Amino acid sequence: MTDAQQSDLQVTNNGQERRYELRMGGRVVGFAEYRPAGPALMFTHTEVEEGHEGQGLGSRLVRAALDDARAQGVQVVPMCQFVAGYIREHREYVDLVQPGQRGVFGL
Repeated sequence: MTDAQQSDLQVTNNGQERRYELRMGGRVVGFAEYRPAGPALMFTHTEVEEGHEGQGLGSRLVRAALDDARAQGVQVVPMCQFVAGYIREHREYVDLVQPGQRGVFGL
């Protein structure tokens, strides 16, 4: 991915669709679906468009979604294996996972 493409990436929360969307050039190339779970967001599925895998886009998307959850003061439940794996590798996000759920996801 070129530097121009990297700088063109944008992550937004599409509340109507209940997902964070990663856009490149205005086009959705990835998303992280969630649903409200009491005082938390339950992340259920993350997907990056075919042809864009392996470029770190999923990680960039999840990082932005978790940063947004932190900014809103919302905890998360990482049902999606990609989100759970990201949190396992980036321990600075473990505090976002509801305390009773951390052991379930190996955090």
